[in-house]
Amino acid sequence: MNRILIVEDEERIASFVEKGLRANGFTTTVVPDGEAGYEYALTGGFDLVVLDIGLPGRDGFTVLRELRESRVTTPVIVLTARDSVRDTVAGLEGGADDWMTKPFRFEELLARVRLRLRTAARAPEVTVLKSGDLTLDLRTRRARAADRTVDLTAREFVLLELFLRHPGQVLSREQILSHVWGYDFDPGSNIVDVYVRALRKKLGADKVETVRGMGYRLPG
Repeated sequence: MNRILIVEDEERIASFVEKGLRANGFTTTVVPDGEAGYEYALTGGFDLVVLDIGLPGRDGFTVLRELRESRVTTPVIVLTARDSVRDTVAGLEGGADDWMTKPFRFEELLARVRLRLRTAARAPEVTVLKSGDLTLDLRTRRARAADRTVDLTAREFVLLELFLRHPGQVLSREQILSHVWGYDFDPGSNIVDVYVRALRKKLGADKVETVRGMGYRLPG
């Protein structure tokens, strides 16, 4: 049974993650600050760490850097409210294995936890998603359209990843809201349309199709 360390100071989110992981058969330990998170992770008694960035005392960036400097190779999934490419790159270059922006849907976190555990067990992993001339590197968080490198915000990255994992499939606005914006999404919001327009502007107007009355899809 895999043991997961949750380092999160927001009680609501820590409880949300812990209950979901326990319901799926994982053993969990929750600590509310960076100091305790570092000390627990340093023991090597965990198979994976879910690490918040905005922690009291040592922040998540510091905890992550010091763990890697101490040669702790336990997979780390970073949680953050910060939605910027710079913070994403800083986290990944600091040694994070994955990155999720709050708010998030638990099913996505669970999928990423399982993926990182499989990777740690040396199971094969898809690291680059492709469709036509679009590519998305899940390790470097870089997107390319034809021969152009495209800078994406963290939320745009998750949206494009969702489309690339379901090429040709129509995704409703509700599905996209739930997956990309998680448990805090407003079903009456037009945020999906705003972000789809942003992706089209960056990737090309023909990259995401509108299916009238149903949603959006990436041409397969």
